[in-house]
Amino acid sequence: MSDDRVKVKLEILPENLLLAKRSLGKGGKAQIFVDSEVLRCCDSYVPLRRGPLKRSGTTATVKGSGMVHYNTPYARLNYYSNKGNGKEGMNKGGKRGRLWFERMKPDHKDSILNGVKKIVRSK
Repeated sequence: MSDDRVKVKLEILPENLLLAKRSLGKGGKAQIFVDSEVLRCCDSYVPLRRGPLKRSGTTATVKGSGMVHYNTPYARLNYYSNKGNGKEGMNKGGKRGRLWFERMKPDHKDSILNGVKKIVRSK
């Protein structure tokens, strides 16, 4: 009788190397893409009076960090309480107003995820 056993040795790279290999780690191409796309897609949802709040997203965000920041003294108040009454506000039929990230996601999530898939070469 022959011995039909097969020995298999499975070595898995550490998590940080697996993420880096697919550009998924902090500062990787995929994260930079996501941060950039979130800023770009949120642009038309952010309340706009004179522009500092909208521009602060670009100036205060470190692309690739995984955190998008809007850095004005009134950013938090606008995010949670803005009524969207401007020329392009929610109450005028536009998109600008409170919770701009949450409202942007359903409209742009699929295109952002598809872009990430192309970067990481995934299906």
